Amino acid sequence: MDRRLTMLSVMCALLMLTACAKPPTEQIEAAEKAIKEAQASGASTYTPDEYAKIEGALAALKKEAADQEGKFALFRDYGKVEQLAVTAKGEAERVKTEAIQKKEEAKAAALQAQQVAQEAVKSTLELVAKAPTGKDRAALESIKADAEALKASLNQVQMSIDTADYPTAQTKAKAIHEKSQAVSHEIETALAKIGKGKSSAAKKK
Repeated sequence: MDRRLTMLSVMCALLMLTACAKPPTEQIEAAEKAIKEAQASGASTYTPDEYAKIEGALAALKKEAADQEGKFALFRDYGKVEQLAVTAKGEAERVKTEAIQKKEEAKAAALQAQQVAQEAVKSTLELVAKAPTGKDRAALESIKADAEALKASLNQVQMSIDTADYPTAQTKAKAIHEKSQAVSHEIETALAKIGKGKSSAAKKK
């Protein structure tokens, strides 16, 4: 009789212990919050590979928690879940810091590219303004229209900067700079033709 009572007491104790085996909700929520903050900091844009890893860590964490939930209460063990949650949180915080740093670097690069583009467009417009009209007037007017379009496209660069889309801003600014150089070359070529025409006319006189 005493043996039965002892066994019953042991079983009750085991059940009480396993009943206390609950998922580490706070740690899981902390990991999820850290990953969301990493995403908000721009990690998916500025550290895409690292961000993909912490997303994978979160998926593994949720899978392990679900696997334990699917087990009989006596066999549940949330030790690994807690470990995965702590690791995922730590990695997410690291990735967030790295993303913020790279975002600031991208911002600086975008602003510099914007300045270079603005100066290039300004120089192109000044060159257009100095161009004399002549028989190649239509060509010069077309080039001038291209230059004005470049000036308008600078607004797109500013819009990208305003929305913190620095990679796009830098790409657009570089494209404007390159186009400005091409337009300037066209103007110089057209001016050279006009100059040659005037020189030939002067010689005939």
